[in-house]
Amino acid sequence: MPHCETFLQALRRRGYRITPQREMIVRAIAHSGRHMTAEEVLEEIREQTRSINLATVYRTLDLLVEEGLASRADLGGGRVVYATARHGPHVHLVCRHCGRVIDADIASFDPLFKEIEARYGFTCHPQHFALYGLCEDCRAREERGEGSADPD
Repeated sequence: MPHCETFLQALRRRGYRITPQREMIVRAIAHSGRHMTAEEVLEEIREQTRSINLATVYRTLDLLVEEGLASRADLGGGRVVYATARHGPHVHLVCRHCGRVIDADIASFDPLFKEIEARYGFTCHPQHFALYGLCEDCRAREERGEGSADPD
């Protein structure tokens, strides 16, 4: 069964009505194979129909996140991206200077999650999140004194 059909069936089982717009949104994100902003989802769907607006896209993406079928990450600078749960848990390292995004292996963060659990009794179940700092190139420029790499 295609990935999008699994999501649509899950929503139906949970009592949600599947409108044509909702179905197009689910199909767009499920078939994209990448992170998408709400605007990118809208742009893709607008190639098929004009009977959809950005508010509908946001509501449906939020529903997918609430139901555990997708995840959302704020990459800074107003860039919020969505990915299906099938994309798997992952971390984005976001350069606060140039905006470069590096995908990192979430397993690298296991010691941190274990420390949080031991120290605070809080169990982490991360799916999709971003950490902000400086990429290698911007950090090197900053160390050479070629201007501040921190835009703030």
